[in-house]
Amino acid sequence: MAKKPVITAKEAAAMIPDGATIMCGGFLACGQARAIVKELVARGTKDLTLIANDMARAVGPKGEEFFGIAELIHNHQVKRVIATHVGMTPEVGQQNTEGTLEVNLLPQGTLAECIRAGGAGLGGVLTPVGVDTLVEDSPFCLGRQTIDGKDYLLMKPIHADFALLGTYKCDEYGNCWYKGTMRNFNVVMATAADTVIAETEYLVPVGEIEPENVHTYGMCVNYIVEGDRK
Repeated sequence: MAKKPVITAKEAAAMIPDGATIMCGGFLACGQARAIVKELVARGTKDLTLIANDMARAVGPKGEEFFGIAELIHNHQVKRVIATHVGMTPEVGQQNTEGTLEVNLLPQGTLAECIRAGGAGLGGVLTPVGVDTLVEDSPFCLGRQTIDGKDYLLMKPIHADFALLGTYKCDEYGNCWYKGTMRNFNVVMATAADTVIAETEYLVPVGEIEPENVHTYGMCVNYIVEGDRK
């Protein structure tokens, strides 16, 4: 296996054009590719579709704010959000009410499974979650099916142009280790995008990460960015 190209956060952001669909791992600020996002904000890349668990706004113990991908929302660089929870980011609701931002909310497990299906090349996901709710009106719902007397929703697989991963350690072959909660959506998103960029706190030699600690295999990663140590 060849070593993966190591690029800067600025170079990574320059690869992402206006109108791109981006998957961003993370629970709030944990496990997010913050250096790349910061450069996207600086470039003013616009008309983005963001796929994430949440929009990442968090308030620290002293009242300080960490925007993460929410700063892209704040700057009106996003046209569409696909997420499970946006309550920590009031700008999402405000812009949706104003008609400048499309918001698609899915149950957390459904979003994860739709992304997994996108990465696995499956045609969809059958889930009982959301039957007789607003989820049936989602653009990702293809209809209802009854199997053995039980109703299910058929949900579309989800794929992206880019996946931005926030990792703790990454070796030169692109094998990634996520520390604790950093694992979240990053693992499944790494399989479901055309281009995968792993931002890591520590770039280490091959062999330093124990095989059982490899959560994303290097075969899924296209580029590595050395980010700031959190």
